[in-house]
Amino acid sequence: MSEDWSKPRDIDPLADGRVSIDFAIAIADFPRLRPQLARADGRVTGRVRFGREQGMPVADVEVSAQAELTCQRCLAPLVWPVQSSGRVVLVADATEAERAPEGLEPLFAPDHRISVRDLAEEELLLALPIVPLHAASTCAGSESAGEARHRPFERLNELLNESPGAIHDEGPSRRTR
Repeated sequence: MSEDWSKPRDIDPLADGRVSIDFAIAIADFPRLRPQLARADGRVTGRVRFGREQGMPVADVEVSAQAELTCQRCLAPLVWPVQSSGRVVLVADATEAERAPEGLEPLFAPDHRISVRDLAEEELLLALPIVPLHAASTCAGSESAGEARHRPFERLNELLNESPGAIHDEGPSRRTR
């Protein structure tokens, strides 16, 4: 029987017992990650170790995956290797977040419950680039990889400076109330 990684678990017993959980979750099972992917194939593997710091529950999260993104320059698939780890303090509300130990990012765990999938997904989202791009030397959309791009507004500033009166007409067509 496979583990239900999306099932919320009570964090206090996990933190008190210093529980360590290894996981392997299908990439397709991450709802917030899926929209950023070109394809939702493969698995995310890793480990979550629970504990306490200054009396608060913390989770050390490690993830490893091959995410297939879309290059924003050429729109072709781009395989992005992810090897990431982070440490978060698990909080149920804003009051607890204010007490978080210095240097730890609070992660919302409603009713002191969280799923392994949510912890892994948060780490994955933080590890992915905001704008995925192939290296310029290998990207089909890069100027160095092919012909020069057409830049329709390249001379716009030059044209604006040549004839300022034609563009900034302040004649009687101004509206008044």
